[in-house]
Amino acid sequence: MAVEFNEKNGTISLYTSHSTYQMAIGPYGFLLHTWYGSRINCDMRYVLSGRDRGFSGNPYDAGNDRTFSLDALPQEYPCSGCGDYRMTDFSVENENGICGCDLRYVSHEIRKGKYTIPGLPAVYAKENEAETLNVVLCDRNAGIRVTLLYGVLEKEDVITRCAAVENIGDGTVAVRRAFSASLDFVCGQFDLIHFHGRHGNERMPERTPVLHVRQDIGSIRGTSSHEENPFAILADRKTTEDSGPCYGMSLMYSGNFRMTAEKDQYDQTRMTAGLQDEMFSYDLNPGEIFHTPEVIMAYSAEGLGALSRIYHDVIRNHVCRGKYQLSDRPILINNWEATGFQFTGEKIIRLAEEAKEIGAEMLVLDDGWFGSRNSDNAGLGDWQVNEAKLGGPLSGLVRTIHEKGMKFGIWIEPEMVNEDSNLYREHPDWVFVIPGKKPVRGRNQLVLDFSREEVVGKIFDDIAGVLSSADIDYVKMDMNRSIADVYSAAAGKQNSGKILYRYVLGVYSFLERLSEKFPDILIEGCSGGGGRFDAGMLYYTPQIWCSDDTDAIERAKIQQGTSYGYPVSTVGSHVTVVPNEQTGRVTKIGTRAVVAMSGSYGFELDPGKLSTEEKKELKKYTEDYKKYRHLIREGLYYRTAGTDPADEIIAWNFTARDQSEALLNIVTLDTHCNAPQLYAKCRGLDPDSLYREEESGRVISGSALSETGIPVPYESGEYNAWQIHFVKV
Repeated sequence: MAVEFNEKNGTISLYTSHSTYQMAIGPYGFLLHTWYGSRINCDMRYVLSGRDRGFSGNPYDAGNDRTFSLDALPQEYPCSGCGDYRMTDFSVENENGICGCDLRYVSHEIRKGKYTIPGLPAVYAKENEAETLNVVLCDRNAGIRVTLLYGVLEKEDVITRCAAVENIGDGTVAVRRAFSASLDFVCGQFDLIHFHGRHGNERMPERTPVLHVRQDIGSIRGTSSHEENPFAILADRKTTEDSGPCYGMSLMYSGNFRMTAEKDQYDQTRMTAGLQDEMFSYDLNPGEIFHTPEVIMAYSAEGLGALSRIYHDVIRNHVCRGKYQLSDRPILINNWEATGFQFTGEKIIRLAEEAKEIGAEMLVLDDGWFGSRNSDNAGLGDWQVNEAKLGGPLSGLVRTIHEKGMKFGIWIEPEMVNEDSNLYREHPDWVFVIPGKKPVRGRNQLVLDFSREEVVGKIFDDIAGVLSSADIDYVKMDMNRSIADVYSAAAGKQNSGKILYRYVLGVYSFLERLSEKFPDILIEGCSGGGGRFDAGMLYYTPQIWCSDDTDAIERAKIQQGTSYGYPVSTVGSHVTVVPNEQTGRVTKIGTRAVVAMSGSYGFELDPGKLSTEEKKELKKYTEDYKKYRHLIREGLYYRTAGTDPADEIIAWNFTARDQSEALLNIVTLDTHCNAPQLYAKCRGLDPDSLYREEESGRVISGSALSETGIPVPYESGEYNAWQIHFVKV
């Protein structure tokens, strides 16, 4: 059993292959948290201690017992108004402006299979792969019932959490905060690892001690954002890549979020994750239910690398869906860096022909194929093919590309509109604009109100009409600005937080309808690159354009940061031109190709501008990718260098699950005169077996490769790269 209830002591224990999560029905019906960590088989209530804590108040039920205080006890779902002054998960306000809630245990249910969440993405599993625990908490005075949902995927070492909030009273209740989960630790010294960044420099890991101050990460941009990612790690101070305990929380949500970590006055640590509560309020009428997004939780006793591999497997196998979930993705070329807006149908056909010569399998037509779209100042929202620009119907162009042995894809940005568009002229009330206020623009575009079903329906019908008119194989769905001026003409006085929550549900609805109607189309997510790279989006799009920064050296770091919480199979990564269009840096084709191979490989360049030698070299790397892509997609991923800022190389390897082979990738980050010898390790191999280096033929033991590694080859110049394949002898 993955979930067990001990009726005698009131504990509920959740078991995965290597972890135990335990809660206890405590005195007076409070649901207390007792343990999350390595597998145990005992009652962990003994860690709960009670003392008179002075200004830490006591529930009225406790009478004269001053030793019981929620201000000092670990809890499953702490709420405001109960005497707990730490960051809480839940806060409500009634019609009279009274805040606070007193949630007590009522009942629980254990069943086979994994729960789902209406309108929201969630980890999925077959009935025999998971168990669900529902715990009902209630405050009848406030008229609130909260059901905590736990999904246990034992084999995958994953526990998921979310909450359903129901108004069981007679009046309207405003939910002011509804997080999805929290973790409480009665002792320990922890670091918070979060992934900050900016447009073009996403998911940079930053490790800071958890101190006696509330550390917040999150987004108020309407998307999960470039600036912070809804994935964070709580790690023991001594935890490294290969050893030590650590805990992950990945929020399956693509909008505003908040995650916090704090050490309290008694040196206990709490970490929370859920919807951003800034400007958030969700009015619940009697009988209505509000659902929080899901958090994927995982624990590793063997370091950050092992934690990452847990997330890689659960996202690959239980989040991503559809035809391309576990299959090869086409090697694509995107026309954007080759042509920008200035293309014709003939140019696109020529680009496809030249791209096929270097190994491309699909041509993607980016921005500019629709409406009056010849710059980013007009046309968004008018999803009708510009046949004059293409020289005929889209179906004819697609047919020609298919006849040349290539797949075909297009770019869309369905959530956006230009004021210079037919759609805006017909429906100016369909955008987020505050009455009487000039809107904030981003990229000269406004945001459509996807909280409204009629808006989502219109955009879906228009884009579905285009996809149905031609045999489209791929869609890149972009979103190129942050959201401001949140006002819905249909919602009236509705709070902006409720509108933005429904906006995200509208985006999910659009993607779900797209997937259902076109199950064979590969959808790639994008928001100015990695501005919406989260587990929620991966439920609908099995890969996401990792970053608009395509510089190989910066991309190597961005992709390594991404790897902490997401598998490489979800990472869109392409070989681009030099000097790089974002940084001006010049790197070798080999370096660009090695970095691009650690993802869904493709090209962002004009092959016609390459020399014969460059085409030959690039074709060779493309053939290498085709040779290794099964290992890259399905193998276990190890970060072996580059996690320390002092490292002069960045290195990573993919190891087959049966330890039969490994692919080591190395990129140099610096160069020196008379430099010391550098070494790159290759991990995950059988320590007692021998491995042959495919190119040189030398044979090395698995333990030597893991502990010492191989000397990094010397080559003059900056930013060199190597790819070394090892096969078990």
